[in-house]
Amino acid sequence: MTEGQPRGRRKVQTVSVRAIVLTGFGINCDNETQSALKRAGAAAERIHLNDIIDDVSRLDAYHIFAVPGGFSFGDDIASGKILANRLRYKLGDALRKWIDDGKLMIAICNGFQVLVKMGILPLFDGEFARVTTLTHNDSGRFENRWVHLKTDPATRCVWLKGVEGLPLPVRHGEGKFVPQDDAVLRRLQADGQVVLRYVKPDGSPAAGVFPWNPNGAIDDIAGVCDPEGRILGLMPHPEAFVDRTNHPTWTRSALPDEGAGLQLFRNAVEYARTNLV
Repeated sequence: MTEGQPRGRRKVQTVSVRAIVLTGFGINCDNETQSALKRAGAAAERIHLNDIIDDVSRLDAYHIFAVPGGFSFGDDIASGKILANRLRYKLGDALRKWIDDGKLMIAICNGFQVLVKMGILPLFDGEFARVTTLTHNDSGRFENRWVHLKTDPATRCVWLKGVEGLPLPVRHGEGKFVPQDDAVLRRLQADGQVVLRYVKPDGSPAAGVFPWNPNGAIDDIAGVCDPEGRILGLMPHPEAFVDRTNHPTWTRSALPDEGAGLQLFRNAVEYARTNLV
């Protein structure tokens, strides 16, 4: 202690909301997702899938679980399928407890493919059941472009509180959302589980028209949530637009300093701080 410095207890800052960001086996957007959660106020850690499997109890210390984008297991068989099976059979009970405890999840791009093929989304009647899928883009190629999105007014998704529309990038070859049948689609719509749709730049429906709907998704669906709105799956990348310089027109457009995607993570951290800690 230097001369003249006041004596007393040193003030220590703590961050109460903790987020776990899955990594390993081809996941490659984990650093960006971790950074977005940190900027939103969470203590976010990247943890390898094998380390979670080795000690499932470590999940108890966290409030937000993120499955980032990438190419898990090289997208062999189908995008996200192998990781979905690994999660289902190695961590199925632990993730069931996570959901029952009222915690939050976000699954982005490949992560969305994983949760859909694992059956966590849309979680009708609380059951893990595969009633939707994400399949090959109608264009027949990988699409890497910015899209416009609109939030469904009926959504109860906590991640999208106060978010009406936003631009985000997509980077996928299998992003076409397809429900099992018309009954599943109607239920998703009626229950407010369709949270994001692709739209044209003026906000009007994309109506399946390329490139506004980049993959041919049914009903222009870009994201869905569980019935309680705590688990969000979406194809576009919110972690890729957290700063104005992320946007391709940042040098010639009047954009806010904060990218629109960061609000999703801020919403999640605020919800967790209010309800889970």
